[in-house]
Amino acid sequence: MVRIARDRIATLFALAEEEATMGRSELADRYVGLARRIGMRYNVRLLAEYREVYCRGCSAYWLEGRTVRTRLRSGRRVRTCLRCGRERRSRLRRPVPRSRELAEAPKSTRALPVEVESGPLDEETDERVEEVGPEDP
Repeated sequence: MVRIARDRIATLFALAEEEATMGRSELADRYVGLARRIGMRYNVRLLAEYREVYCRGCSAYWLEGRTVRTRLRSGRRVRTCLRCGRERRSRLRRPVPRSRELAEAPKSTRALPVEVESGPLDEETDERVEEVGPEDP
């Protein structure tokens, strides 16, 4: 039952996006409301990508500029629903500095120093041959 509920929720959010882009916001809001009710009935959490696209107060599907206004304030994103006025705040992630990114990289991706071998190759075995200098008497 849970798998069926998740499939239906995904379908309803896809339909809501399609209807909202076509300008039928009432139908998009209805689809979001149905998806939320299915999630509540079967105790299924909505995916994070779905939770970011609707208002929790009035179940309006959010389209930037039409039904939601986004403002950046002191390291936070504040989204305001233009239907009910409810605000939703979320923290913005800071970009990771390049030096820290390299330090935290796994060792397998780091460049290792390569030792360069010198000397002539033996033609039969393709191995390095040590050169013997003149002997001192």
